[in-house]
Amino acid sequence: MKYESRKGEKVLVLGLSLSGVAAAKFLKRHGADVWVTEYSAEKEEQKPIIEELKALGIHVETGGHSDEFIENSTLAVTSPSVPLDSPIMEKLKEKNIKVISEVELASNSTEKPFIAITGTNGKTTTTALTAHILSEKYVAEPCGNYGNPPCDLVDDGRIDYFVCECSSFQLAYSGEFVPKISVFTNFTPDHITWHKTLDNYFEAKARIFKYPQSPAYSILNAKDPKLLEFSKQAEGTVFFFGAEVGENCSYVKDGAIFFKQNGVEEKIINVKDCPFIGEHNWQNAECAIICAKLEGVETEKIREGIMSFKVPEHRFEKFAQKGGITFYNDSKATNPEASLVAINSFNGEDVVLIAGGRDKLTDLAEFCEAVKEHISTVILIGEATERFEENLINHGVKNILRENSLLAAVDTSISLKPDVVLLSPACASFDMFSGYEERGRVFKADVLSKIGKN
Repeated sequence: MKYESRKGEKVLVLGLSLSGVAAAKFLKRHGADVWVTEYSAEKEEQKPIIEELKALGIHVETGGHSDEFIENSTLAVTSPSVPLDSPIMEKLKEKNIKVISEVELASNSTEKPFIAITGTNGKTTTTALTAHILSEKYVAEPCGNYGNPPCDLVDDGRIDYFVCECSSFQLAYSGEFVPKISVFTNFTPDHITWHKTLDNYFEAKARIFKYPQSPAYSILNAKDPKLLEFSKQAEGTVFFFGAEVGENCSYVKDGAIFFKQNGVEEKIINVKDCPFIGEHNWQNAECAIICAKLEGVETEKIREGIMSFKVPEHRFEKFAQKGGITFYNDSKATNPEASLVAINSFNGEDVVLIAGGRDKLTDLAEFCEAVKEHISTVILIGEATERFEENLINHGVKNILRENSLLAAVDTSISLKPDVVLLSPACASFDMFSGYEERGRVFKADVLSKIGKN
């Protein structure tokens, strides 16, 4: 659906998130009468942006959603954090006010194609790598849940592709978002509190692969049983990654990543030439290779793009080496399934794993088995310590230590003189930090300060 001018229309924007602010500014530039309503009380750090919005002629309220702001709105654009069953959503439904995401607003405002990347884990790296490779030939911007909100970019006529990381929260409000390419990296339990059920969580992500939001291409993980089964429902031409399945796929064979289209196989790059390790990162590369091939990027350009890529911060990020120890920051691994991909990347090395934080209470059996096979010593921190320790012991893991802080865990890990120190918490960070970003930054800064003194 092509964007139509909303000049003079009253449009409600829910929330002062980055995407909410981007939507408000975009709508104002295109002539709408914009009203931004934020449920939480005004925070000190929000004052500059509130003043900026008001200077643009945008109405702003904080501390609740008043009838004045809601009445006579023709559309509501929501920040992704607002729950589907929240009182404001019930009120908007009663008043027949359509609610969409900022991503959908952006995609409906340009003829340029969107590549939508969703899944439980791996979204950000896949988004960043796909945009990086496409940029070898086109102007491609990472956006959405990673990078800039797309509404900040759609007025830039130079952009050829919007490579958009899409969370389940965004997609739950994106009923008319039709990407050209939809990528589903994997699916594991997460965000059940918000979605209420696992089925709801899956369906929020699955909608951009099915009618009426049918993409031209659906790219799915062949090693994920749920996605392999779901491929029967996916619209457009289906490509698989992770295994050689069917006529259209990308996979690792004989130490290299291959691409196959209509049964014709082509070697793209040796895995030893990739600037990252681990099967999950090779799968991220396979997704990006499929997208780039579908959009006509030459193989040599794809290879160059992969080799020059830098893994985004906090995502199995190798950031330091000293005294025979290599340090990895995988703070973004906020659930056990995410930690598995890093843990399983090591074989035969002396690895110290720092794990723990706020427990998501998901099953730990597979996590514990991976730790038993690949990890020499586990250092547990945070609220999850008791349950993680109990489960690890029950699975036969012997070398388990406890520390009362991340900084103490770093001290202990260095004193053990392993080959690798890996922060991959398998937990949320909110018991000790404001988010995984702060946790990762604190870890890196502490490591660098301590190894610099050695």
